[in-house]
Amino acid sequence: MAALVDPNLLVYVTFRELGAGLIWNPLWSIFHSMETIQVVMEAELVKAADLAARRLKVNRSALIRGALREHLKRLRHRELERQERDAYERIPEDPREFAVWDKVAAWPQE
Repeated sequence: MAALVDPNLLVYVTFRELGAGLIWNPLWSIFHSMETIQVVMEAELVKAADLAARRLKVNRSALIRGALREHLKRLRHRELERQERDAYERIPEDPREFAVWDKVAAWPQE
């Protein structure tokens, strides 16, 4: 009978039904959920990526994945800011809404 793996634990479990020597590791499922793609880049960009990857002690794929995640995060942040800006343009602030705080926020008279 095959042993079950808690996906939160990084443990090795052998599945004998699948053949001797096959080791199941939660990392295996991470790597097998990835797709291989082909990206065309300028030679100088590849050299710079390799240099950065070496400095960070990661492989080129990990460097590019991280850079893409950060870029997508910034794009999402920009989009949320645009939506907020559009909302304020549609419904502008009413100066009277914050007038009650003017006395509290004012600098004391010297």
